[in-house]
Amino acid sequence: MARKAEVTRTTGETDITVKLELDGSGVCDIDTGVPFFDHMLNAFGRHGLFDLCVHAVGDVEVDAHHTVEDMGIVLGQAFAEALGDKAGITRFADCAIPMDETLVMAAVDISGRGQAYCDLPLPTERVGAFDTELAVEFFYAFARDARLTLHVRELAGENSHHIIEAAFKAVGRCMRYACECDPRVQGIPSTKGSL
Repeated sequence: MARKAEVTRTTGETDITVKLELDGSGVCDIDTGVPFFDHMLNAFGRHGLFDLCVHAVGDVEVDAHHTVEDMGIVLGQAFAEALGDKAGITRFADCAIPMDETLVMAAVDISGRGQAYCDLPLPTERVGAFDTELAVEFFYAFARDARLTLHVRELAGENSHHIIEAAFKAVGRCMRYACECDPRVQGIPSTKGSL
């Protein structure tokens, strides 16, 4: 069975469509109207080996906040849908990604409970035109709507671009491992029998 989803969400601030295939090869087609964010989503998809097609139109003339946060919501919903009942998945994963002077760790539990804890002290308020605090907003929205527990922690770093990019790569890789099917897992990977 193909583990894929297509989710569209339209509000007064954004119009977003995401197509996601969990068992892909990292083919990405990303257009959010926020170039740095496109670069981050591309890193997430490529390093997670997810086939990811994103089309987003948002009120970027105000700022990128609504587009980035709503993208987290829609991508999270797509993961929740594509994972289905979660039978046979690995469920837990962690990954640390180095990028030059930066080291960022991510850990995930596809728990059925949406929460995130991010410790990403960024030295600048912007990378180009991108407001750096939006990276954390994305991860919070993504974790909530994917219904998973996500930790993202900067262990070392001096360059905001490197820190944010390492975080997106770490979360992508971590999601890849947690979503992978393990032939030894029988049914739902929980002592409760449900997630």
